[in-house]
Amino acid sequence: MKNILLLIALAFSCSICNFAGKLTSNTNSTQPGPSKSSSSAAVEKAEPTAAQQSAIAGGKEVKWDKQGMTFNVPPKWNETTNESKSLVWAAPGTAASLIVSISPMSEDFPTETSINAFFDGAKNRAKNGEVDEVKWIEIDGLKGVQFREANPEKPDGFRRLQWLAYRKYAGQVQLVNVMLATTGKEFARQQDAMYGVLYSTKLVH
Repeated sequence: MKNILLLIALAFSCSICNFAGKLTSNTNSTQPGPSKSSSSAAVEKAEPTAAQQSAIAGGKEVKWDKQGMTFNVPPKWNETTNESKSLVWAAPGTAASLIVSISPMSEDFPTETSINAFFDGAKNRAKNGEVDEVKWIEIDGLKGVQFREANPEKPDGFRRLQWLAYRKYAGQVQLVNVMLATTGKEFARQQDAMYGVLYSTKLVH
């Protein structure tokens, strides 16, 4: 199961890096501005509900010193991966998982154009029924795109809650990808903990 979690993280990291690479190529010749949908949408501050706070109460503080980040996870969750650019914590039996990845970018990477493109891309996925929640969320003072995938066709299919943001850390421009994942059949039972973990994020930026 650990390998499955790593494959999920790798697949999403690769797709994001490929997208970023295409964006860099495109912006070499033109600098498109943000679309109306991305630039006009309101930004909400991450404020966990009472149920979401309760789901992680009495849990563990996860310190990812390599990246200057911390999270709070439920009591029974355990670490499965801790590397320089990847962190994974999971519930027993991997009923739910926290998967964090860091992607370094070039100093001149167009972060504003890119984050707006992620927002618009998630909006398009929502129109196609692939995503059922898209919003700008500010977590610990950093604005990012939060989206939640719709229920998968198969109960054992993965359903993800994800937040993407850019920051400057240790002299690098970085894409921060925080993902909470579970199966479609487990999502209703795990969602308060997943939102609680996401909204507990603290990060240097």
